[in-house]
Amino acid sequence: MAIQPLGNRIVAERIEEEQQLSGSIIIPDSAKEKGQTATIVATGPGSKKDDGSIVPLDVQAGETVMIGKFAGTEINVDGKDFVILTEDEILGVIDD
Repeated sequence: MAIQPLGNRIVAERIEEEQQLSGSIIIPDSAKEKGQTATIVATGPGSKKDDGSIVPLDVQAGETVMIGKFAGTEINVDGKDFVILTEDEILGVIDD
């Protein structure tokens, strides 16, 4: 199933940070911090101005971005976790 966001919304997939083990302590998934980097999967067309014209988004699908820990709304589609957020919730684009 494909997700097509509307307006200035963006669908992103969080990039899981590598797990580091200290001794034999295992941290449960519920206690782990959320990753702050994500890959953009899909974008909406952009936000509408009062005159009806559309302002395109500054980010595109495939880019890696920085987002806040609690940014957006988390959803699960076909067993994969995604975050739907607005362009304002993106902190920056990571250049490779």
